[in-house]
Amino acid sequence: MSDAPKHALLPDGLRDGLPPDAAHEAAIIERLLHVVSAHGYERVDPPLVEFEDSLLHGAGIDVELSTFRLMDPVSQRMMGVRADITPQVARIAVTRLAKAPRPLRLSYAGPVLRVRGDQLRPERQFHEVGVELLGTDRAAADVEVIALAAEALMSVGVPDLSVDINLPTLTSTVCEVFALDEANAAAARMALDRKDAAALRLLDSPVAELLGGLLGAAGPADHALAALNQVDLPAAAKDDSLRLAEVVHQVSQAMPNLVLTVDPVENRGFEYHTGLSFTLFAKEARGSLGRGGRYLVGGGSEPATGFTLFLDSIARVARPAMAGHKVFLPFGTPAKSGRDLREEGWTTVAGLDAGAEAATEAARLNCSHLLVDDYPAVITKNNE
Repeated sequence: MSDAPKHALLPDGLRDGLPPDAAHEAAIIERLLHVVSAHGYERVDPPLVEFEDSLLHGAGIDVELSTFRLMDPVSQRMMGVRADITPQVARIAVTRLAKAPRPLRLSYAGPVLRVRGDQLRPERQFHEVGVELLGTDRAAADVEVIALAAEALMSVGVPDLSVDINLPTLTSTVCEVFALDEANAAAARMALDRKDAAALRLLDSPVAELLGGLLGAAGPADHALAALNQVDLPAAAKDDSLRLAEVVHQVSQAMPNLVLTVDPVENRGFEYHTGLSFTLFAKEARGSLGRGGRYLVGGGSEPATGFTLFLDSIARVARPAMAGHKVFLPFGTPAKSGRDLREEGWTTVAGLDAGAEAATEAARLNCSHLLVDDYPAVITKNNE
């Protein structure tokens, strides 16, 4: 019995990219990078593996538990396989590009590997595409990255796109202002994560009513902002609320067909974010298509914002590119004929067997056309 099936097994969460799926994902990456490049984002390409103390520094510490580790046989130092590219881009920005003019616009694309997946994304290896806008804390930067993420996803045919905008630090700010003890603060965060209004009412604190108001200020953007405006927020949280309203208004103007929702207390998945953040969804997608938001780099000295898109999720809902015409070149076709066809946009498949019947081979290899008298003829059932 052959042992080939045993050798074809892969670890959980890993997969082979096969035709046509691999080409579909590659085309999506190319298109996404084209869109962000057109907005002035220049590409960087960090390594897949770095020294552990560099990879898990700063924002990278929040993906420590998701990071594979290995020993470098050359330096005898521990290394990590990246679980997220954003911290690497932040490192590049504050070291190798420290003297580059700000605001600094960078883009990236590449695979990441995580120790484990989750229920919504069981994959442990997938590609990320994203941008980082560093060196400005202006609301216009938030608007730019949200609108750019939406434009990029729309360009690859993602249907029914929506963006949920959040203030992940708002709950902590309120708890600190009202001096909640550790137990009540943890209970408040859990209740908000679970959208459990009844649990909030059980809190032994006057902040319970305020947090209940924040919980109710979620949903379609217009409704949510109106509800949020009725909440008596402390001064420390008021500026974030005003920023949220400003960004929603400007994104609505820039992308009038984009569905916007607001959830001011959502903070899951925003471990290193320090301000306004967002998540991208599509109606038919499993889980989110990407997320982004505010964070700090350079030891907290430089403001930044950006987004990361998840290719595995996007590929399931993005419109497949139109399949190119594929023409079969019978054995012995001059090389120049093939070059001319490829320059015209054809995909060519060369026959390698002088004894094979050309029409049969063309149909067997799933070609749409057969070169006959130097002309690509459509393959019909009669050719088969």
